[in-house]
Amino acid sequence: MFVPLTVRDFIERAETVYPQRVAVVDEQDQPATSWGSLTYSQFAARARAQAAGLDALGVPVGGRVAIASHNSARLLTSFFGVSGSGRILVPINFRLAPAEVEYIVEHSGAEVLLVDPELDESLAHIAPRHRFVLGESDDVLFPEGAVGAKWEGDESATATINYTSGTTARPKGVQLTHRNLWLNATTFGWHSTVTDRDVLLHTLPMFHANGWGMPYAVTGMGGRHIVLRKVDGTEILRRVDEHGVTIMCGAPAVLAMVLDAAAEWEGEIPGRDRVRVIVAGAPPPSRTIERIESELGWEFIQIYGLTETSPFLTMNRRREEWDDLPAHARARELGKAGAPAIGVRMKADESGEILARSNVVLEAYWEQPEETAAALADDWFHTGDGGAVIDGYVTISDRKKDVIISGGENVSSIEVEDALMSHPAIREVAVVGTPDDKWGEAVTALVVTDGTPLTAADLVAHCRTLLAGYKCPKRIEFRDELPRTATGKLQKFKLRQEFWEGEGAQIKG
Repeated sequence: MFVPLTVRDFIERAETVYPQRVAVVDEQDQPATSWGSLTYSQFAARARAQAAGLDALGVPVGGRVAIASHNSARLLTSFFGVSGSGRILVPINFRLAPAEVEYIVEHSGAEVLLVDPELDESLAHIAPRHRFVLGESDDVLFPEGAVGAKWEGDESATATINYTSGTTARPKGVQLTHRNLWLNATTFGWHSTVTDRDVLLHTLPMFHANGWGMPYAVTGMGGRHIVLRKVDGTEILRRVDEHGVTIMCGAPAVLAMVLDAAAEWEGEIPGRDRVRVIVAGAPPPSRTIERIESELGWEFIQIYGLTETSPFLTMNRRREEWDDLPAHARARELGKAGAPAIGVRMKADESGEILARSNVVLEAYWEQPEETAAALADDWFHTGDGGAVIDGYVTISDRKKDVIISGGENVSSIEVEDALMSHPAIREVAVVGTPDDKWGEAVTALVVTDGTPLTAADLVAHCRTLLAGYKCPKRIEFRDELPRTATGKLQKFKLRQEFWEGEGAQIKG
């Protein structure tokens, strides 16, 4: 018997087994009307209503629905109401500049754009066939009691298109199928031991690789979702305390915020011996890992993956053999990218690039066949990261693709360089990732000018007119020249060495 694997499986099980259990606690402090608390019966009904709303709008199976939103119950519902009805969800990074959002909507061919109220004004010029502000059109988007036409289900169909920064200025649309997302969610949930007793705090933006798959995994097991609109260390601790949070995901910057807030927290730190925090992106320093375990009493788990891999490839989690190690030694072990997940094969090729094979690897880049062929050459996914696989564990040593991971977000150094070079006084520029305790990596620009008096603030202001704020340089240094080979090729590795020497095996973007 063959039964297609689709994301609808997760919410259908939750509704069947846990209909009266609280499924979602929506953010209370938001510009749109909060949905408050929803049971799984209500949550599933909203997803069916959304499918019916799309039917009424004439959006066909395979039609693209883009959504630019902070974390919200409406966005969470869309993973099931849009993808679960056979349409394709296009979650957009709400931090992007309007021109970047416009490109994604146009490139994906989205028929519908759903916009967070905070973004309404800045994105007002983007007008696909249908455009709605979340919270203002629930009667159209989530018509109460309505049920959409039943989609038969096709696990090979594209469920989401997630745009990611790469080595070019334009982002690529990663096509992830229902099979990709189903297997990612189940293996990630298995490795991180998600159960019906879990309470997930959404510290990770849901648009980011579909919340790494946790919206599906936690839903399928009947866990509870606590929606957090904007990340704040003190607010994270408060909600851990109030809601009994057991699990959260995020970038190293989230850990830094929580540790800073914990220093000012009155009383016992909430969640001790209960919370596990899953981190990805540039690995945090060993000292930070130690502090998570000792000061917070939370379990630290590290994963490695890419949007193109749904994203879960490896996990590094405390194991029995490390129990008796000194804290600093255990932290060093936990700093590795981790061992491949079930169903994932990984190796380093002769050039030192990490390759992966798995059912979680993307179907294709949307309408970019040449990029797809290059990424999947020889039937292996080419991660663009350099490293090694030793004793079953993957270690990432550097990044072959010119991408910086800052605060968990991919930043194309070429895109930042293009923005800086558009300033008339800039003659040369190199953008690299440099170590940063808070962000993992900081976007750092090394520039050569024509002699015009300029300040770092001037250049950052210029970049902000062209780029999302998180892509703008956090550090700018003025140089007389940049190192080049005899043929004129920029030697970025020499620039990176200045900043990364002594940092061990950190990712060097």
